[in-house]
Amino acid sequence: MNRIMIAGTNSGAGKTTVTIGFMKALLNRGYKVSAFKCGPDYIDPMFHSRIVGASARNLDSVFCDDNMIKYLMSEGSCDFSVIEGVMGYYDGVGNTGSSMEIARLTKTPAIIVIDCKGMSDSIGAVMKGFLTYKDTEEPNIAGFLFNRLPESLEEHVRKMCDELDTIYFGRLPYQKEYSISSRHLGLMTAGEIEDLREKVDGLAGLCEKYFEMETIIKTAGLAGHLDYKKPSVDKIQVNQTVTVAVADDRAFSFIYQDNMDFLERAGVEIVRFSPISDAHVPYGINGLILPGGYPELYARELSENVSMIESIRAAVREVPTIAECGGFMYLHEYICTEMGRYRMAGVIKGEVTNKNRLVRFGYVRMESRKEGLFGQKGSVITAHEFHYWDSDCNGNDYNVEKISRPLHYEHGHAGKYFYGGFPHVYFYGNVEAGMEFVRKCSMGKVYTQRSESQ
Repeated sequence: MNRIMIAGTNSGAGKTTVTIGFMKALLNRGYKVSAFKCGPDYIDPMFHSRIVGASARNLDSVFCDDNMIKYLMSEGSCDFSVIEGVMGYYDGVGNTGSSMEIARLTKTPAIIVIDCKGMSDSIGAVMKGFLTYKDTEEPNIAGFLFNRLPESLEEHVRKMCDELDTIYFGRLPYQKEYSISSRHLGLMTAGEIEDLREKVDGLAGLCEKYFEMETIIKTAGLAGHLDYKKPSVDKIQVNQTVTVAVADDRAFSFIYQDNMDFLERAGVEIVRFSPISDAHVPYGINGLILPGGYPELYARELSENVSMIESIRAAVREVPTIAECGGFMYLHEYICTEMGRYRMAGVIKGEVTNKNRLVRFGYVRMESRKEGLFGQKGSVITAHEFHYWDSDCNGNDYNVEKISRPLHYEHGHAGKYFYGGFPHVYFYGNVEAGMEFVRKCSMGKVYTQRSESQ
């Protein structure tokens, strides 16, 4: 099985651009491609999914143990698997969570993307540093790709690769027309870029022209076999279909595909709906998920859809509900933007505002101070948060501990059938919490049209 990782020296080196262009080039060659992203990212997998025509998955060794990573890698693979790295190749949380760790766990050769703008001989210093940084460990680096490398330096860089006994995998010249815009959470989402197909086709053409495609494919064939034990995610035995409605539109799109797969393996039927354009939450559901996204960009449309807001309020009262980050924002009384103060669902008695800075970022452990949707008092979940917006009613139902540094605070709203807060929960890293949500959805509660008017 062919498997390769596209990693980078740092965030912004161009690994996403390289990854999506390379995947499209593989598709053009007739390969069936599967896509993976290291870490808890939502946006890059959206690009992967749009390009390969299949769901992209996450590989996160902070959330998951070694066996689970190997399982997710193997279960999601097909002819040719491409893993996109996170941040710089060695960057993680302490000794875990890095692209290097994922490459080693999955026995995947890694190609490091270097942004060469403003460099010449220093490119060699960067390569040597990455190749020799971990003196006592095999870094799994097969070679390098050179982003924004001018043609005039190509032969010089090839020679440096030979001297360092590493592989030159090609270069990607800068083409402004194929660049992809970004915002504070990373790239703009795939659905927001109208000419994405043209950009990707252009990038694929550049890859075919400037990459050593045959060498990359040959290297990918050297990936090792993975042995793992299949984790237990059992279907709940009930006399009815368990259905969970998931908000999924321009405002709410930060969805772990692995969470959807987890729920389906547990016997859940997923139905998707749009809080922007649909009139109400789907009737007959047993659970509700309001994921993250950019509700602030569509606050007016969300506010004007009064029937949906009323339906959301009723559904939250009736069935187990998860509201994360953007979904949590939507449940407040107001979202305050530069364009105005927009009324939302009002389940959370407060408002959210843009702080114009990163409020909280990183992995956290959350210990419940009371019985909650994910378990009894004292139960612990691992989550991740990344947001510039904040609430004046964040809640205090969880004791939160940052994993990366000694910081503690209280956060989140917990009820027997409710979770609301900025942190996102990944079910394969919190199997018991995910199964508890499914169990509570299976307890017979149903959202009906009648309950909406109560």
